[in-house]
Amino acid sequence: MRAWFACTGSELLAMTPEAVANSLAASQMSRRLSSEPAQLRAWQDQVRLLQDCVRRCDGYAWTLALEFDLLRLEKRIDAVLLTEAAILVLEFKIGAQAISNADRAQVSDYAEDLRDFHAGSRHHPIQPILVATACASPATPQIPLPIPGVLPVAEANAATLPGLLVTLCDALPGPKLDGRAWLAAPYQPVPSIIEAAATLFARNSVAEIAAARADTANLTRTTAAIEAALDVAAAEGTRVVVFVTGIPGAGKTLCGLNVVFGERRRAGSAFLTGNSPLVAVLREALACNRAGIDLARGPSADPERRRRGPLLRKARHEAEAALQNVHRFLADNANRPAPPAERVIIFDEAQRAWDAAQATRDTQRRVSSLRMSEPAHALEIMGRHEGFAAIVALIGNGQEINTGEAGLREWGAVIAATPGWRAVAAPRVLDAAEPAQRLAEGPADWLRLDPDLDLTVSLRSVRSEAAAAWVDAVLRGAVAEARAAAANAPERLPFLLTRSLADARGALRHLTPGLRRSGMVRSSGARRLRAEGFDAQLVGTEEPVAWFLERWPDIRASDALEVAATEYACQGLELDTVGLAWGGDFRRVAGQWQARRFAGAGWQVVRNPVEAEFIRNTYRVLLTRARYETVIWVPRGSPRDDPFHDPTRDAVEMDAIADFLTACGARPLLEPAPAPQDTAPALLL
Repeated sequence: MRAWFACTGSELLAMTPEAVANSLAASQMSRRLSSEPAQLRAWQDQVRLLQDCVRRCDGYAWTLALEFDLLRLEKRIDAVLLTEAAILVLEFKIGAQAISNADRAQVSDYAEDLRDFHAGSRHHPIQPILVATACASPATPQIPLPIPGVLPVAEANAATLPGLLVTLCDALPGPKLDGRAWLAAPYQPVPSIIEAAATLFARNSVAEIAAARADTANLTRTTAAIEAALDVAAAEGTRVVVFVTGIPGAGKTLCGLNVVFGERRRAGSAFLTGNSPLVAVLREALACNRAGIDLARGPSADPERRRRGPLLRKARHEAEAALQNVHRFLADNANRPAPPAERVIIFDEAQRAWDAAQATRDTQRRVSSLRMSEPAHALEIMGRHEGFAAIVALIGNGQEINTGEAGLREWGAVIAATPGWRAVAAPRVLDAAEPAQRLAEGPADWLRLDPDLDLTVSLRSVRSEAAAAWVDAVLRGAVAEARAAAANAPERLPFLLTRSLADARGALRHLTPGLRRSGMVRSSGARRLRAEGFDAQLVGTEEPVAWFLERWPDIRASDALEVAATEYACQGLELDTVGLAWGGDFRRVAGQWQARRFAGAGWQVVRNPVEAEFIRNTYRVLLTRARYETVIWVPRGSPRDDPFHDPTRDAVEMDAIADFLTACGARPLLEPAPAPQDTAPALLL
């Protein structure tokens, strides 16, 4: 049971506040947390207030759950009060004389978590209540609508809380709510990749954060398949490459992080990725979490950040050893005769490893020390170990976005040519339509197939399994498939379309309650967004760290909605709600998608099919960054009858993109007002 203490209203009256607080402390101690005297007093004050509410609301059948555990970054709800039909989420601020927006966001976030991840909460009204016990004038409560889902935050103080509870009990009738069944219902959160990494870094099991739906159990199966393959190779003293394939957002990175940080973490293991922003963001997130800095409110907002400095520096050092840039790892070890310190490496986005031409090329930023492709160097470096060595290669299908990416074919050729290495992979690696993404052209004696190494269900899209299939159909131009995916979605398709940047920003703020995070993304090739007043994009590695971790009112944060992340800054990471600015680099022509690049003063059609596929995959990355809704903004462009018509952002071309997305099932962000006297449009939520 997630609650540290649970009882009925009558049972609460039969106990003293001290006894309840001691029971909570005993439960807390079992979780290896300390019991401070101030915490005991706060619990006693909460219990006294709840007992007063029970006495004054005589006749209502209530069940109470105190300190209800939410596994996402160790959050706990102070109290959940279950009425006969509704769920009341209470956050107590004992002695508080004022109510802040941060407090409102906190309790709203708790309620949203229950709505999305607690099976017993999905068909009932969920009312968040902020109780600032000494607040002189809490906001007058509004009578809520008795509909399932999260309601606006209600406020109370110690004197007004009982009356508020009576009002809510009378106003929220509905399906019968069984308190015992609710307490026993599963709470299975799907954390963001940052939350997941921080949770694993705190030495928890992947099973604790695996899935919100039963059909995503293949994440657990894939984790077990990876461990089994590594166990066999370790027992036999052999070398193995374990390929993990999957659709965007299915949990490949989580599986890899589990090898490094999880319950069965391997000594001498490291997570390697060529995605510099991902490395920087995860390193800082892990370090902040280890140092006790509250990521939910943003690292800079922590009043104790300066005092935590020494612990933060130590944690950063630990994170740097566990999360490394793959290009630097290979370059540092390429010309050393000794084996690396790591015996197991996780190679993230392994299909994007450089081919020999890219790996050996000198550039303005680096002088290459490599002489082969990155897959070849990886096997040579890890093969220096006597006995067991392993590479877990994470393969993101359809996410190749750069010239010089070797693909699975190079991995297969290198493994076949390197004595002593074997591979384990799902059958998918033999079936890819693109030859460069096939590991082998048929069965091979060095390859064993295991279907459990393929992740086929998106974890990222929390409320709709249809998202990944819809995106794939849209980018293939398959209108009928996309419409079918949208029509068959258990909940409404989480893709909304608007032609107004202002409306897109307003919707992102409206759609991201509590402590959830929104942000804008765009293609790096969408060069003519500059004319729409939206040219700013993240650069370097420091800007993405602040963008993904800080919170508004810090203007560097993603939810300031000022600067967009490109495919390079956001690949592998995610936001709760995303605003996608569609550019002119991917347009509809004669019923087909056409990729373009901007050069000089105009667009050029991309004739090279490989480069065109990179641009298609750029939009696949951008369309799969959201855990909840994606708001697609297609600019209106420049009308042809305008005397200052700009052909680089032609309105007819932009209309064709918007019309196609609508035909595929994207929902309009705005709909006409329901009554003639109402002139303002209403958000389609």
